[in-house]
Amino acid sequence: MPVSGVRLNLLGQDRESMEAFFTDLGEPAYRAHQVMKWLYHLGVRDVHCMTNLSKALRTRLADTTEIAVPEAASDQVSADGTRKWLFALEDGNCVETVFIPDGDRGTLCVSSQVGCPLDCAFCVTAQQGFNRNLSAAEIVAQVWLANERLGADTADGLWPGVNDSRLITNVVFMGMGEPLLNVDNVVRATRLLMDDLGFGLSKRRVTLSTAGVVPALDRLASLTDISLAVSLHAVSDELRSRLVPINRKYPIRELLEACRRFIAKDRRRRITFEYIMLAGLNDGDEDARRLARLLRGIPAKINLIPFNPYPGAPYHASPSRRIDEFREVLIAAGLMTITRKPRGQDIDAACGQLAGRVRARVPRRAQAPVVELHA
Repeated sequence: MPVSGVRLNLLGQDRESMEAFFTDLGEPAYRAHQVMKWLYHLGVRDVHCMTNLSKALRTRLADTTEIAVPEAASDQVSADGTRKWLFALEDGNCVETVFIPDGDRGTLCVSSQVGCPLDCAFCVTAQQGFNRNLSAAEIVAQVWLANERLGADTADGLWPGVNDSRLITNVVFMGMGEPLLNVDNVVRATRLLMDDLGFGLSKRRVTLSTAGVVPALDRLASLTDISLAVSLHAVSDELRSRLVPINRKYPIRELLEACRRFIAKDRRRRITFEYIMLAGLNDGDEDARRLARLLRGIPAKINLIPFNPYPGAPYHASPSRRIDEFREVLIAAGLMTITRKPRGQDIDAACGQLAGRVRARVPRRAQAPVVELHA
C-alpha cells in the first residue's frame, strides 16, 4: 500500500507488486491483470476509462493512485528515421531515449540513470556528471511513452498491441547511465518488459549493456535471463583504464572471468562485446588478434562501433577500411563480428552522444555505489 497521502504510481509496478496492492485493497488478484492490460496493452492513462472495473474501484484508484509519465521536452527525428526524445522528469532532470527503426525491427534505447558516474572518456553522457538512479517507473515510462508517440504516428493511430512488430521489437539498456549500478530498478523494469501482461517482449529482445560492474554482473544471472552486452573497447588494462575508468577496480581478466561465470549458468547464452573503434589507439591488427585470444572459450558476438565524435572529443573515428580489416581478422579467428551502422548522428542520437540535462551533479565521491541485489 502507498504511504498515507502519497499516490502509488501504477506505471512500473510489476505483476507481483500489483497483485499485492489489489489484495491489500480487498480485491481479487486478477484486478491487477485487468489494470496491467489497460496500461500496457491499450495505453490507457486514466483509470476512469478502465471499464471492466467497478465505478467504486475506479473512484478509489483515482483517489489513491496515479499513472505518472514524464513530459517530452523535445522530439527530434533524424534524416535516417532515428527518433530521439528528451523526457523531463519531475525533479527537473531530463533523460534521452532513442528509437532506431530498421526494416521490421524497431529498437528502443533507454536510459537507467540521470547522467553516469563511470566517466568513460569517449562518451558525452560522462561529461554531464551524475545525479541519481531512475526508478523502475521512470525506466518503464520511456517505453510506454515511445509506444504512445509511435502509435499516434501510424495509419490507424492506435496503441501497438503486444508483439506488434510495427514498432518496438527490442529494448536495449544502452542509453544514459550504467544499468548495473541501478540493478534493482532495472530488473524490475525488465520483468514488465517481458511479462505477457506488460510489453510481452522475448528475453532475447531485451539487452543490458554494462561497462563491467563485476559484483552486480555475478548476481545478474540469478535475477533475470535477458541478453548481455559488455563494453570492452580495449585489449590491455592500461588503455582500458584510460577509456573506461571502472577497469581500475575490475580489470579485464576479472571482467572476462565474470562473463564466463555468467555464461556457465546457461550455455545457450551468448555475450555481445562492444568495441569502439578509435583511430590509431585500439584498431590495429594486433589489437584484433589479442581480442580474439581474450575471448577464446566465450560464446561471443563482437559489435564494432565507429566512434561518434562530439565537440572537444580527444579521439577520432577509425577509417572505414581500417574497421573492415579489423573485422576480417576477427572473423578469420572464428568470431562472429559485425560493424554497427551509425544512426541518428545528425540529432546527436548515436552511441555515446546522449547528454540529457543533469540538473545537479553529485560529487564523484558520493556517486552511486553498487546496489545491493535482492532476488
